[in-house]
Amino acid sequence: MKKLLAFFFIVTNVAFAEAQTYKEWVKKADSCYRAENYSLSVANYEKAFKIEQKDVDDLYNAGCAASMAKENKKAFKWLNLAIENGYENIAHIQIDGDLKRLHSEKEWKKTIDHLEKKIIVLEANYDKPLNKELLAIYAEDQGIRHEFMKIYKEKGRESKAFDSINNLMGYKDSINLVKVMKILDEKGWVGTGVVSYQANQTLFLVIQHADLKYQKKYLPMMREAVKKGNAKPSHLAYLEDRVALREGGKQIYGSQVYTNPSTKKNFVAPLEDPDNVDKRRAAVGLGPLADSVIKADIVWNVEEYKKELPELERMIKEKKSK
Repeated sequence: MKKLLAFFFIVTNVAFAEAQTYKEWVKKADSCYRAENYSLSVANYEKAFKIEQKDVDDLYNAGCAASMAKENKKAFKWLNLAIENGYENIAHIQIDGDLKRLHSEKEWKKTIDHLEKKIIVLEANYDKPLNKELLAIYAEDQGIRHEFMKIYKEKGRESKAFDSINNLMGYKDSINLVKVMKILDEKGWVGTGVVSYQANQTLFLVIQHADLKYQKKYLPMMREAVKKGNAKPSHLAYLEDRVALREGGKQIYGSQVYTNPSTKKNFVAPLEDPDNVDKRRAAVGLGPLADSVIKADIVWNVEEYKKELPELERMIKEKKSK
């Protein structure tokens, strides 16, 4: 009996440990995806989804990984699960490069139809013309950035192609800014009761990509929108950080990353009170900084960062003075 009891505890402890590893499996899946090991990314997502299948972003990202791994059946399964769990970004799914190879499949139209039907239910009380306009701006904003990153990775920052796409992105941003400013000035920061989540997010994205004077102009409006539930606190955190850094101060939430021109390595831009950054991030719905900066190939070590911060600040000041 004692041996059986001991075995029972071992089994339950193993099961309990596995139940705690959902985020770890997702983190491994994301890491494999960034390394372009799509098959292993899919395998890790499968392990995560044996534990739960609720997170919209994880399900969508898994669908992208499966598409890139040429595992179409799994890709459609996870994309449709994402839709069932609340995914509504029809503008993005149609321009996502990871999913382009699925467009020729019969199941693609079924998936888009599934999403459109879900959106019709959600949009019953929307300002439909405004929603449509904002989604079109979103597609323009994110589409050009997808092309920008593709050329940056393939051609590099010193290429003519990079200069060309960078200029085009700036031109499109200026047009989108005019459109969004008109909406904000006439209607305010409309929330998800008026437009879809993605349309609402467009307001933040366009202002985030704007010049400092426009960011400062609409920052108070976004703060009020967060209080009213019309904007996400995490999005506001990004804008707060950008404005603080552009004005020569320090960021609060660690959302912004710079690149050292000498070493070409990324680092967390000057940060106020690094010891407590995760508390501030948690308060606005952001995960730990260590997890966030992995995508920028940064290993977060707060003690090392505090030692390096004075030199980083000096380097930034010198660069601005030139």
